[in-house]
Amino acid sequence: MTALARPQPRILPGFSLSLGITLLFLCLIVLLPLSGLLWQLGKLGPGDYIRVVSSERVLAALRVTISAAALATLINGVFGLILAWVLTRYRFPGRGIMDALVDLPFALPTAVAGIALVALYDRSGWVGQLLEPLGIQIAYTWWGIVIAMAFTSIPFAVRAIQPAIEELDPAEEAAALTLGANGREMFFRVLLRPLLPSILTGVGLSFVRSLGEFGAVIFIAGNMPYETEIASLLILIRLDEFDYPAAAAVAGTLLALSLVLLVAINVMQNRLQAYLRTEG
Repeated sequence: MTALARPQPRILPGFSLSLGITLLFLCLIVLLPLSGLLWQLGKLGPGDYIRVVSSERVLAALRVTISAAALATLINGVFGLILAWVLTRYRFPGRGIMDALVDLPFALPTAVAGIALVALYDRSGWVGQLLEPLGIQIAYTWWGIVIAMAFTSIPFAVRAIQPAIEELDPAEEAAALTLGANGREMFFRVLLRPLLPSILTGVGLSFVRSLGEFGAVIFIAGNMPYETEIASLLILIRLDEFDYPAAAAVAGTLLALSLVLLVAINVMQNRLQAYLRTEG
């Protein structure tokens, strides 16, 4: 006589209930807002959409937003790699605090971050006072937008690269040095290649996050039309004017750009990983 096997206790509910909760949450949090945006976009014909997004003010706002996000992403790519390397490879006093500070932009309300950056880079701020005699102004300029975007999106780069560095085998670096490779050759041939997919993911997420940044940017941007006005602020202005289709057109453009970028990152990442597996 054999004892009946006891069913394994489940921490989460069964598949059917879990799937139902997942679909409900996905619809409420993701699909419902997107359907609202598409509904507003549906009120515009193709000609109206082109007229809205091709206006000089919208094009200027998109140019300011995309160029600032691109430079912020480049900065985060370089310094995110260095930060991730130091936090992963070295042990030193204060490392835990430094590691926690990387996540501070996630925890800090973006409006608070914007006010703090203004207090720092304004002419009366600590850094602004030092830069003003040199003729350099950060607050209320395009450079302030870049700094705000880099500040809010740096965790994406660091946290995406850190796990890849942890998986690197130090024996390969020692072998490269033993075979006579110099530091530059070891960096590009041994270290950078396996890190490229993670770097690509980190900078891609950083760029997408920067495109949609609002709270931290508007305080330091100056918000001058055609000069330092970002696309997110222009969306808010159109909403205040009750011009919902125009706001949806600008928002849809940013959304389309973000989706295209995310798809391109996934495709490039998969191809890069396949190439690295083939090359060994």
